[in-house]
Amino acid sequence: MSRENLAELRACVGRESQGLQAAVDDVDQAAATVLGVNRTDLRCLEVLVGGESTPGALAAELGLTSGSVTTMLDRLAKLGHVTREPEPGDRRKVLVRITPAAMAKAWEIYGPIAEEGTAELEGYSEAELRTITDFLARSRELQLRHRDRLAALPRWVRDSKG
Repeated sequence: MSRENLAELRACVGRESQGLQAAVDDVDQAAATVLGVNRTDLRCLEVLVGGESTPGALAAELGLTSGSVTTMLDRLAKLGHVTREPEPGDRRKVLVRITPAAMAKAWEIYGPIAEEGTAELEGYSEAELRTITDFLARSRELQLRHRDRLAALPRWVRDSKG
């Protein structure tokens, strides 16, 4: 492959990655709308699909203050999406769980995507799947590095004159 063709192929990968990111963002916004939540609430539910958590662990995972997590959990509990119960071994701690109804709704929303995505992967060889996995892992790591970089930047404050 010529150097020009390789450069164009790399640019195409970049465009497709950007398009994928935008499409995932659009799906997540549509899912948040269906669930009647904001995007941070949706991210919380995504974490809880993986298993129960504590408010402190959710705060760390989502980059929120404890007060923000409390407000978010109040909102999600009122909607019937989460429950909070004392931890059996230490009643001072609270465990947060996604409700069965919210889990069913999450599966209704994301299940078909997972099923179709899994079926799509059937067409790839083991070597291709390893390459795709490597690319996705590196892409995630890149995004996380730049999330951290951006978190360290000073906040932009709009000039009251402009």
